[in-house]
Amino acid sequence: MSPDQYCQQKAAQSGSSFYYSFRFLPPERRQAITALYAFCREVDDAVDEPSDPAVALARIGWWREEVARLYAGSPGHPVTQALLAAVGRYHLKQSDLLEIIDGMEMDLDRARYDSFAELQLYCHRVAGVVGLLAARIFGFRNPQTLEYAEKLGLAFQLTNIIRDVGEDARMNRIYLPVEDLRTFEVPAADILGANYTEGFRRLMAFEADRAERIYDEAMALLPEEDRRAQRPGLMMAGIYRTLLGEIRRDGFRVLSQRTALTPMRKLWIAWRTWMTA
Repeated sequence: MSPDQYCQQKAAQSGSSFYYSFRFLPPERRQAITALYAFCREVDDAVDEPSDPAVALARIGWWREEVARLYAGSPGHPVTQALLAAVGRYHLKQSDLLEIIDGMEMDLDRARYDSFAELQLYCHRVAGVVGLLAARIFGFRNPQTLEYAEKLGLAFQLTNIIRDVGEDARMNRIYLPVEDLRTFEVPAADILGANYTEGFRRLMAFEADRAERIYDEAMALLPEEDRRAQRPGLMMAGIYRTLLGEIRRDGFRVLSQRTALTPMRKLWIAWRTWMTA
């Protein structure tokens, strides 16, 4: 299996919304963004799969070393081998890849965030920086496009947090800011125990409203001259905002279920966005 095939398999197996937007790109850019996505999945797995935090830390350390090998021109892992050409072609920064690793590592020593400001740092590292790298791969002329991409990454991560509240709670993680739980009088024990209350529903509506505002802020930042080049991000936004709408219509029953769109629906949204953006 070639490095590109390895990354393609990693992306396809995930079933992620990102995968559906990649399919519309020219081969060179599709290869690069698929490799970037596979890198993020590998680092995320390095943190989440081991039951022993020491093992996870060792794996994270290995990935930092592997990024150094990548920028020295001698990567050893299929994912970094696939990234090698993209690094030079699209000016992907070593510091950005390392910041993604820093964000993933936060999951090893943080299970709560006191404020939205604290959560934003985590979201920036695990999603905003990915948005910046993706924007470089998709292509841009106006530097403001990078501001759009970073903010769009924040909106994506907030949507993920809303969708995965129950799944994260089962790993003793609560990403919803503690200050918000207090405002809506939702004890952490209710989330950890999957106790669905009216207060929890109002809390989640507040979080969804915040995510929607950030989507709108991101879209307002996208320069018109870069809109066509950035269509993959717009496709992902269409899929993610539709998902957020479905979660809202379900009454935010995220403690006991995981709302998802069908592959066909994702593909339809992606195709429609590609044709009209």
